[in-house]
Amino acid sequence: MMRKLAVLVLAVAMVAACGGGVVGVAGAGCNAGQLTVCTGAIAGGARPTAACCSSLRAQQGCFCQFAKDPRYGRYVNSPNARKAVSSCGIALPTCH
Repeated sequence: MMRKLAVLVLAVAMVAACGGGVVGVAGAGCNAGQLTVCTGAIAGGARPTAACCSSLRAQQGCFCQFAKDPRYGRYVNSPNARKAVSSCGIALPTCH
């Protein structure tokens, strides 16, 4: 699991570096690569860092979009990701 997550984080970082990412209805600011600072919290359940919380806040409007994306959904919907979002004091959206 950790190796798969590490590969995913690397892939997300590469997509972000190439100007990619998830862009759509939620806006041009959606960039899953900005969440790589949350790897420890999402992968291992560690307490999210201030940088992680800042990135989560910046991408908050994109959570549902990320959750529906097959590349990120299982990580965004994981118990550790939900715990990290909650620990940062961010409300979890209801996605439709």
